[in-house]
Amino acid sequence: MTIPQEVREQIRESLGINDPFLMKYGKFMRQFFIWEPLNIIEELTGQEIGDSEGRLRLRSWATRAPVIDLIIQRTPQTLKVVGFSYILAILIAIPIGVISATHQYSLFDQVGTIMSVIGFSVPTFFTGLLAIMIFSVELRWFPSSYNTTLRVTDWSSFVAQVRQMFLPVMVLTFFQIATLSRFTRSSMLDNLQQDYVRTARSKGFNERVVVTRHVLRNSLIPVITLVALGIPQIFAGAIITEQIFRINGLGALLIIAIQGSDVPLVMTLTLMFAILIIAFNLVADIIYGFLDPRIRYN
Repeated sequence: MTIPQEVREQIRESLGINDPFLMKYGKFMRQFFIWEPLNIIEELTGQEIGDSEGRLRLRSWATRAPVIDLIIQRTPQTLKVVGFSYILAILIAIPIGVISATHQYSLFDQVGTIMSVIGFSVPTFFTGLLAIMIFSVELRWFPSSYNTTLRVTDWSSFVAQVRQMFLPVMVLTFFQIATLSRFTRSSMLDNLQQDYVRTARSKGFNERVVVTRHVLRNSLIPVITLVALGIPQIFAGAIITEQIFRINGLGALLIIAIQGSDVPLVMTLTLMFAILIIAFNLVADIIYGFLDPRIRYN
């Protein structure tokens, strides 16, 4: 509030806020798709490309640091926790869904249904706080917060890294398993009733071959869509979970940028997430052709 009006106008002019919308949008696209990639290539190769000194850097309004540098700095933390939990959830959820479908209404299926309902219904901020209260406060098995500065150099630091990742990974994995396992089960049950399954069984194929080679392959098509749409969320970060466990990832970075009205950082993050969603949707469409021979791309 103490900044004089003329100084305020000079700042707005230097930031390009007074430009028309289309001009601002065009400058941002040029910055994001041309200048920033060139800056990254220069940093990686150490070779100057074009007018590097005259090329601008998209900077955070809050810290004045380059936005891309902030994102690169935070990405490894998000990939370690959120990425590992997503991979773990896929490896666990698909077998659970397959077994639940092939043993419908069994004890395993009923227990899996109850756990899935709980995992899908209870938000991660509740399970995260509950895990901290039980395993950190009462039992003191795992730390309650994530130490971003920890570097794995020996066995003791590796154990410390595993211990601090355990709670956030388990909280996220439990939530994601609930969705993926029920989706896999539902898709499997739909395909188990198809005529081609009865035909395969009538030909004398082993039940395991029928389930894994025929039913599972066709059932994975909708599951692949769900997985592909979830991958961009890995890069977006688990915003709530990162806040609870104090993980300095992309989700926490986005929250800080929104709270501080850091427009360049918010725009860059949201545009990056949008590009990832489109890219992985395309990857899912390509995978369909490998899973189902009837799908052809002309």
